[in-house]
Amino acid sequence: MKKILLVLVTLLFIVNASIRPKWDQGLLEDEKDLEVLKYNMVVALDGSGNFTTISKAIEAAPVLSSKRIVIKIKGGIYRENLKFPSNKTNLFLVGDGRGITVVTGTKNGRAGLSTLETATVVVESVHFLASNITFQNTAGPSNHQAVALALAGTFTAFYNCEVLGYQDTLYVMQGKHFFVKCLIEGTVDFIFGDTAQVVLQNCDIQVRIPLPGQPNVITAQGRSKNNKKGGIVIQNCRIGATHDFEGVKKRFKTYLGRPWKNYSRTIIMESNMSDIIDPAGWTEWEGTTRGLNTLFYREYNNFGPGAQTSKRVTWKGFKVVTHAVEVEPFTVRNFIDGSQWLNSTGFPYKLDL
Repeated sequence: MKKILLVLVTLLFIVNASIRPKWDQGLLEDEKDLEVLKYNMVVALDGSGNFTTISKAIEAAPVLSSKRIVIKIKGGIYRENLKFPSNKTNLFLVGDGRGITVVTGTKNGRAGLSTLETATVVVESVHFLASNITFQNTAGPSNHQAVALALAGTFTAFYNCEVLGYQDTLYVMQGKHFFVKCLIEGTVDFIFGDTAQVVLQNCDIQVRIPLPGQPNVITAQGRSKNNKKGGIVIQNCRIGATHDFEGVKKRFKTYLGRPWKNYSRTIIMESNMSDIIDPAGWTEWEGTTRGLNTLFYREYNNFGPGAQTSKRVTWKGFKVVTHAVEVEPFTVRNFIDGSQWLNSTGFPYKLDL
C-alpha cells in the first residue's frame, strides 16, 4: 500500500517539479533578507506559534498535499521522537539555524530497541525538505545503535542541517535522497543504508571519539544483491574530525567504510580527506571476509593527506578510478534523478562532476 501511495504522490508532484520556488538559497541561510516565504504553520516552544510541539504540526498537516506545506520551527530544543508518515507529503521544515533549532532524542539499542526504533526522526513521506535544523541522538558511543535520522520515503532533501550521533547516525533505508552543505557526525557505521540511493554533496563528514579500542567507520552500505538498487555517494565533501577527536586521533583508526552486505556500494569522489583516514582506506566487517570480491567501492579524484591510495586494500571489489566516465552513473543527475526534482527544492546542487 505504501508503494502505491508513493507512486500516486510522485505523479501529482511531477507537474510542478521544474518550477523554481519563490525562496532562494539566501533565504534558506538568512531569512532576514527576504520575506517571500510564507509559513503554513509555526512551531514555537514559547507559545508564539500555532503549536508548541512538532508532532502537533505533523498531525495538523494536510494529507497527500500536492503543494508545499512550509512549517517554521523556531529556535529551541525539541525533545521529541518524530515520525513523518507517508501520507503527509510535501512538507518543508525551516529552522532558525544549526544548533539553534534542535530535534533531539536518546533512544538506543542497549535499551533493547531495534535500529529503526531508536531513531529520533523517521521520514516516510515523499518530497520532504528540511533546512537550518539539527537532528541528533545523544545516547552516546556506549549505547550501540542510536539513529538520529532515518529515511524511508523518497525524494527528500536537506540543506544546511546537522545530523549528529555516534553509532548509526544516518539511516538511509530506501528511496532517493540528497544532502547539501550539511554536517554529519558519528563513530561506527554512521552513514548506512539498504536499497536507498543517497548523494551527500558539499557536506562536512566528521568522526567523533568512539569507545576505547574501537575504530571509526564512516559508511556501511547494505546492498544484498548485485541487481538491487542502493548506494552511498559522497561528492565534493570534507571528511575529517571533530575538534575533540583531533586531539586523540592517533589512538584510533578511521576507515571510509565496510561492507554490511555482500554487494555493498559506496563511491567517494572529489572530496578532501584529512589525515585521520587509515592508509588502507576500508575495512572488513568484523569477524568475516564477506563481500570483498563482490562489493563496489570506488574512489575518484579525491585529495588531501587521507586520499593517498598507494596502500589501499587490494580487494577485487575496490578500485581507484581515473576516468570520469566510470563514476558518471553516480552523479546527482544519474544516481538520484536530480534534474527531475531538485530544482523545485530551491536548494543548491550540482548535477554532474
